[in-house]
Amino acid sequence: MVNRVYIIVLSGLLLALAIVLPIIFHQFQLYGRIFLPMHLPVLLAGALLGPLSGIMVGLLAPGLSFLLTGMPPPYAVPMMTLELPLYGSIIGLCYYRLKLPLIVSLLLALIAGRMAFAFGYFIAGYFLQLPYPPETWLYASTITGLPGIAIQLIFVPVLFPLLSRLSHRC
Repeated sequence: MVNRVYIIVLSGLLLALAIVLPIIFHQFQLYGRIFLPMHLPVLLAGALLGPLSGIMVGLLAPGLSFLLTGMPPPYAVPMMTLELPLYGSIIGLCYYRLKLPLIVSLLLALIAGRMAFAFGYFIAGYFLQLPYPPETWLYASTITGLPGIAIQLIFVPVLFPLLSRLSHRC
């Protein structure tokens, strides 16, 4: 029972952080499409608490953030709702369940999440009859987010052990 409460509370804190972090980035004119601040708490939720927590934080963060803050923009919410749960579930499955190294789990999650984001763009482009092939959407979603991907590759391995030690003291 205590374990469930702990997971729910920490998931809620990471969800709140996923909503607040983009606000902080925007205050300093650091744009979310480039730096991907909402992604960090989702990745940490999956790695620290498991795939279910990663999925829930990833599913709820874009919609709640949009409703509460107006960010991300409306066109990005569906794509992020595809991408972020994949981030949380894959890193959670790979690290928490399969016991793969954190960096391998993180890389697999980033690849799958970016592909889902590109797929969302492709589907939107298809329905809007935009004349771009799938490679264009994959390229655009990856290149735009390279600074954010670099931040994730640096900060998740640094923050994870700190948060893991801190959470085991509670």
